[in-house]
Amino acid sequence: MPDPDSHAVPVTRFAPSPTGHLHVGGARTALFCWALARRLGGRFLLRVEDTDRKRSSEAAAGGILRDLAWLGIGWDDGPELEHQGETLGGDERGIGPYYQSQRADLYAKAFEALIEAGMAYPAFETEADLGAMRNAAVEAKQTFRYRQPEGYDLEASLERMRAGEEHVLRFRMPIDPVVVRDSILGDIEFTEEHTDDFVIRKRDGMPTYHLAVVVDDELMGVTHVVRGQEHLQNTPRHVALQHALGYRVPVYAHLPLIFNPDGSKMSKRDKDKAARAACKDRKLDGPPEGTVAPEAFAKWMKDKKSQLESGDLIALASALKLDLPEIDVEDFRRSGYLPETVCNYLALLGWNPGEKTEDGKDLERFDSAFLAEKFGLERVGKSASKFDRDKLRAFSQDTIGAMGPDVFEATWRAWLAEFEPAVLERVGDRFGVLARAVQPRAKTLRHALEPAAFALVDDDGYDFDAKAVKKALHKGDPSGLQVLMDLRPVIEGVVSFTAEGIESAINGFCEQREMGLGKAAQPLRVALTGSTVSPSLGETLASIGKDAALARIDRCLAQCVQGAEA
Repeated sequence: MPDPDSHAVPVTRFAPSPTGHLHVGGARTALFCWALARRLGGRFLLRVEDTDRKRSSEAAAGGILRDLAWLGIGWDDGPELEHQGETLGGDERGIGPYYQSQRADLYAKAFEALIEAGMAYPAFETEADLGAMRNAAVEAKQTFRYRQPEGYDLEASLERMRAGEEHVLRFRMPIDPVVVRDSILGDIEFTEEHTDDFVIRKRDGMPTYHLAVVVDDELMGVTHVVRGQEHLQNTPRHVALQHALGYRVPVYAHLPLIFNPDGSKMSKRDKDKAARAACKDRKLDGPPEGTVAPEAFAKWMKDKKSQLESGDLIALASALKLDLPEIDVEDFRRSGYLPETVCNYLALLGWNPGEKTEDGKDLERFDSAFLAEKFGLERVGKSASKFDRDKLRAFSQDTIGAMGPDVFEATWRAWLAEFEPAVLERVGDRFGVLARAVQPRAKTLRHALEPAAFALVDDDGYDFDAKAVKKALHKGDPSGLQVLMDLRPVIEGVVSFTAEGIESAINGFCEQREMGLGKAAQPLRVALTGSTVSPSLGETLASIGKDAALARIDRCLAQCVQGAEA
């Protein structure tokens, strides 16, 4: 499909409403808009649609900007943000401001133009009036669609409006069908039965989304509007407004929805649903201490549609030791996913590059530079995509495993400093060896805490697994306990307590005794971690330090010798 203006610089845009964290579906839209602009040699624009005064906030707007920057989705025009030494956005073309709340004068001109053209009119019905009209339509088994009343007196209504009577401004939708030309879905015709005379200016004087987005897209030179299919029903309204105002009609492309594996829509309420179910399973009468106010908790438990504040929900999940489903970009950051992994996976939700690997499989692993070079709307599918967290975790583990040890150490350290600073404080100067120990087993930066757990507990803060004790310590000739007793002074005598120095000493011990390494390794693992699963012996010992290692061995000998005698 050709550009709406063959001489225009291609411009795509992402226009979030700052009413909460950036949903992963919105992140995918932004990623595709960015990639399309890069491939076409155009510009990617960011605009904050904050006309909903009650729900919008500066904090949410700032959070969305930071989420996009974290993902590596930089914008050419839009609000400025300093990120890693780079300034994103700016107003070099003079098409800002980029917050809709600051563009009221531009919308006012559009209102006047539509009124003068006879395409907009004030309406004075109250909420009660509209409710009665909807009820009447339901009783008549009809869909309620507002139309300009018969005998409507425009001049008299304009006088009432200018006198200050409370009203909304509605757009008079044409009776003729509106055709939406979509680059993904094809041509779609919307007839009179699908449309109504919709509100373009609210009672508080602010424009609705429909009017503001059309005016901004025109004045900012947007040539391609790429957004989710949930907006498809809005598009005939926007096309009609563009015709009425004499604007260009940009290229439209509506992306497939993103669903959960069970076919339900991927919603921010999924997190509350999971937490509420966990509370019910535990039969909680009230919230865990230090999480949610009792009154808010009680109301939330009763109302399935209600949502806790993000901080309260995170605190509750932490107290319940519950992993919430990741829905927002912030959730994926907190779960320890890398931005390049998230972008790679999001790109595959509805699009594929159509290329094969050397072994004939579909190409799935690529970076954002590849996406910017290859992305096109012609390879975006129509069907909904399912978000497969297992596949995302596999992507993440592959990415982490391929990192250089120093890069992983620095990346994990930075993540811990933001989300789990107590870990850094506890591990201290042994962090480097711990990072090398857990990297091969880490699926995400947060998951790396699981194989690192042995180093993050007190020396008496873990239990000995009974099956592991029986198999590794009580059986054999000599028994594992005896091997552990004999190995203790060897551990104590290691001068260079590094992974290499420790392993050299243990290997020497086994060679001298003419025994396999496993005969010494398993009893030692049980003593140090409580189980037979840990990183390599050298890394495990070096991660906790000599004093802690000896204390743990002594504790194991004291407890497990008594158990054997009993």
